[in-house]
Amino acid sequence: MKSVNQSKALFRGAFILMLAALITKILSAFYRIPFQNIVGDIGFYIYQQVYPFYGMAIVLSTTGFPVVISKLYAEQKQKGDDEKSRLLLFVSFIYLQLFGFICFLILYFGAEAIAVWMNDPHLSILLRVVSIVFLMFPMMSTLRGYYQGIGNMVPTALSQVGEQTTRVLTILFLASLFVEKGYSLYLVGGGAMFGSITGSMISGIILFMFLWIRKEWKVVAPRQGMFQRYANDAKKIFKALVYQGLTICISGMLMIFIQLADALNLYSLLVGSGIDRDVAKSLKGIFDRGQPLIQLGTIAATSMSLTLVPLITRERLAAKPEFLQHKIQVALKVSIIFGLGASSGLWAIIKPTNTMLFENEAGSAVLGVLSFVILFTSLTATIIAIMQGMGVLLFPAIAVACIFPLKYILNVYLVPLYGTMGAAISSLISLGMVTALLFIQFKKVVRISLFSLHFWRTIIMATASMVLFLKVYLYMFGLDNYGRIEAVFQSLSAVIIGGFLFLLIIIRGKIFREEELALFPFGSTLIKLLARKDRN
Repeated sequence: MKSVNQSKALFRGAFILMLAALITKILSAFYRIPFQNIVGDIGFYIYQQVYPFYGMAIVLSTTGFPVVISKLYAEQKQKGDDEKSRLLLFVSFIYLQLFGFICFLILYFGAEAIAVWMNDPHLSILLRVVSIVFLMFPMMSTLRGYYQGIGNMVPTALSQVGEQTTRVLTILFLASLFVEKGYSLYLVGGGAMFGSITGSMISGIILFMFLWIRKEWKVVAPRQGMFQRYANDAKKIFKALVYQGLTICISGMLMIFIQLADALNLYSLLVGSGIDRDVAKSLKGIFDRGQPLIQLGTIAATSMSLTLVPLITRERLAAKPEFLQHKIQVALKVSIIFGLGASSGLWAIIKPTNTMLFENEAGSAVLGVLSFVILFTSLTATIIAIMQGMGVLLFPAIAVACIFPLKYILNVYLVPLYGTMGAAISSLISLGMVTALLFIQFKKVVRISLFSLHFWRTIIMATASMVLFLKVYLYMFGLDNYGRIEAVFQSLSAVIIGGFLFLLIIIRGKIFREEELALFPFGSTLIKLLARKDRN
């Protein structure tokens, strides 16, 4: 009975964290749309140039380090060693504070050099604003790790949602205020980046409130002479944080590395190819419209597959190999199907979607190509999550780290030839190479059978049918001379009808059995799409 209760608590905790992550990702994707509408394409370019650095701080404070600290803390508490539990939190905080301080120094004092690298010296002030976040994440990471270690996911979830909500409100409020007062777009960008500081402050306050209300400060506070007594244990903790923490963090930075490569050289390459500076900024801002579209598509594509990931661990695979291999295959199946469906569907309706969200259809061809990033990111996210669940940490981190030099070099060759379309193509090529690398290693770790010819035939037919229908559907409305209201109706109706058609063909094509559909959110509704003869 005890193991059953522990299992229920584990899944409940995983669900709470997954729900919080889902809310923060949706907020992160959606706020960019009104923000772009407020500041325009050049203002959006300014913000997106600096965003990857903030994205790194967020990954450090929410994924790798809290996960490792919680795992090590839970192990110490199981042994009943309170002194070493305190040591873990103390060493973790010291290490992260040192790491964060180094990152702050690099970004704050290197801001001008990085801005010059980007070929836009005015960005230095924004980089300095973002650098402050690196001084704030160590405490949040440590406290989140502590609460996750004792099995209480609520403080972590509330702090993440509170942080993102505060940041979004700050960004939109200050952007509206500064634009209304006629301030420089760089000052507007600085105000938007100030949201990262207010968000971090609120997150810290929420976590400290839990400590204060529950009087847990005495539990986590270090004791005098503790570090000297356990010097060897402190070294082991340090090594675990360096290896496990950094590898998990790097694995979570796939899209951040791609955005960073674009931030560092896309604008300068456009200017170098003879494009006027303001025009190049506008082109980069239009290109950056793809980020919220990719985020929303990836959330939709991975929300189902990642619900299965908490089931998949090395221990469970050893205990029930056939059961777990089936769950792994279903998770991969879902990421491919919904990744391909979301990518193809967005490509088919990109013009009205672009107009609906960003007021015009500028750059629709480039954004259409970028939509296929969703397929690769949904597949890699699932593969990495499964490999981490099985204890394979180093290889995913190395593969993800490779994407930055790949993307950067491909930009150098393709952007002068094809402009922002070259940057979109370089994103797909680099992601395709990293996905292939991960899948080859994944096949060695988990020996699962490849998908059948029937599977590929069905998803190709579903995708082709959906795209053909959407193109005819939009053609009937007419693609020229329509306003934003018409674009809203076209886009939303196309998503609903096209998505239903795609799902119907997939489910009627017997890609999933009834018991597999039952695992997903709204599983009972999906089961109703099965033909009557295929239902149990």
